[in-house]
Amino acid sequence: MRSRKLERSEWKPYSDRVSKALVGKRAEVEVVSLDLGHQVQAEWLPIYGITFDPKDNLFEIALEGLDHLIRAPQEVYVLEGPEGLESVEIVDADGRRQIVRLKEPLALPPPEKA
Repeated sequence: MRSRKLERSEWKPYSDRVSKALVGKRAEVEVVSLDLGHQVQAEWLPIYGITFDPKDNLFEIALEGLDHLIRAPQEVYVLEGPEGLESVEIVDADGRRQIVRLKEPLALPPPEKA
């Protein structure tokens, strides 16, 4: 696995490219900070995309039933493994770390016929 910090100029093209590959994945979103502690905002929901809007200086994590917005991002880190992107960590202006972990949906066998 390899973690790296993205330069601000990479945020939009990286999120555009990654969003296309997120179909069928699930995500967990957690927020970690000294003032809030550790909070899970979403647990393994289908994810539709991660976008960065440079005009509004805003990241949007689009999940089934939830749009998680991160205003005034300061730093972005990505963790990439052999299977591709595993997590994105975005640090906002208040120092809160917003961590999006990705995984493949669990494939279940077909039901048995009675």
